[in-house]
Amino acid sequence: MVDFPPRRKPSRKGSMADVPKDLLEQIKELEKLFTVDQAKLKEVTDHFVTELEKGLSVEGGSIPMNPTWVMGYPDGYETGTFLALDMGGTNLRVCEVILPEEKGEFEIIQSKYRMPDELKTGDSEELWEYIADCLQQFIEYHHEVEDLEQMDNKLPLGFTFSFPATQEFIDNGILQRWTKGFDIAGVEGQDVAPLFEAAIEKRKLPIKLGALINDTTGTLIASHYTDDTMQIGCIFGTGCNAAYMENCGSVPKIAHHNLPPDMPIAINCEYGAFDNEHVVLPRTSYDVVIDRDSPRPGQQSFEKMIAGLYLGELFRLVLIDLHDNRCKMFEGQDISKLRKAYSLDASFLSFIEEDPFENLSETGELFSKELGIIANKPELELCRRLAELIGTRAARLSACGVAAICKKKNIQSCHVGADGSVFNKYPHFKARGAQALREILDWPKGKRDQIDIRAAEDGSGVGAALIAALTIKRVKAGNLAGIKNTEGMI
Repeated sequence: MVDFPPRRKPSRKGSMADVPKDLLEQIKELEKLFTVDQAKLKEVTDHFVTELEKGLSVEGGSIPMNPTWVMGYPDGYETGTFLALDMGGTNLRVCEVILPEEKGEFEIIQSKYRMPDELKTGDSEELWEYIADCLQQFIEYHHEVEDLEQMDNKLPLGFTFSFPATQEFIDNGILQRWTKGFDIAGVEGQDVAPLFEAAIEKRKLPIKLGALINDTTGTLIASHYTDDTMQIGCIFGTGCNAAYMENCGSVPKIAHHNLPPDMPIAINCEYGAFDNEHVVLPRTSYDVVIDRDSPRPGQQSFEKMIAGLYLGELFRLVLIDLHDNRCKMFEGQDISKLRKAYSLDASFLSFIEEDPFENLSETGELFSKELGIIANKPELELCRRLAELIGTRAARLSACGVAAICKKKNIQSCHVGADGSVFNKYPHFKARGAQALREILDWPKGKRDQIDIRAAEDGSGVGAALIAALTIKRVKAGNLAGIKNTEGMI
């Protein structure tokens, strides 16, 4: 999770009047490197459409385009009480979501439980025992029952499992690999649903696993529940992703299920992997270094250019190059702290972009405090411009994924529900992304934006609960496509 500071007042405009010629030349060079013009945005988007199609094919492509077995949107009239379990990297969140009879309304109570570090590299059984223990505490506290076995009905649960997993069914998930600091032996390649259910059964908890979901799919469903013009769910945070509703007939890789061609199915794109072949993305030498030195070179190429995890590292690599090879940046200063990989995150750039003072005094204090560097005014101006360039490129490229889905589905007008720390907290990210969409889709000047990216609803909590509700609704209607275990759902 990228940790951003609180928002400050709008920032100043800045002036390059006192920047020496050598630094000005470097700034112009950086502007050439990091600026993505309209023609390039359109080129990236067109290739994106092709790659989305390829991911749905039997042969597949770089973008996984995972079918989620969420077969349609909520209509806003789902009712009942549902649990949601959100397993992330730092905390475990348990929610109880009540869907009343009022359309698109919900009530939520939730508790967070710290995920102990020793569990992340410990024993599989200990992990699931801990999760079951947290669920038991939550139910006992909020339902005030002494004997959980005496509860009349099992509570349906939606499980947001935010790790790469493949799904043949909505209530299973085969872990491809651990991420976020987890490395528990014997789980990769396994279906996590039976492991979770065994821990629940051992404690006789009144819970029925209804769906195992990805947070991006949850974002799509939760956002559509409160606003039925939402047709895409996105995450722009430490990583990036999108989900949207496809027709089964347009997904050749599930053709063997013989589903009605017009039946909707939510697709979890996992499009951080777009252009792993390096065909179209405008990568700089700094992007090449980030990829080369990453744990998985050649993977997640798109994500490495727009996600919060990498923006600070990109900024750091440029400054090191300027100091070592290009100009007298930070001359005579000890830059040893700056040489530490991933020592800066997106919040560092965010702080610089929000500095409201003409003399960039807050940026100067930031460099002094965090890096032990006393930067002069022209150097601070360069840093400010570099942060703007990196932040703007990320926002503009991020719009290509949204535009590609809209072009592929011929969506002329919709709302897009977006979540994640970069979207919510990085200055000007929304406005820059919106401007890029206008350029890609050639909207007339002065006309209201037809594709409007807005803050999403809680995907990993409310979204998970809603998907559990939708799964039960399908079982009652006899639509069992992609559901493995219907016992106890109705």
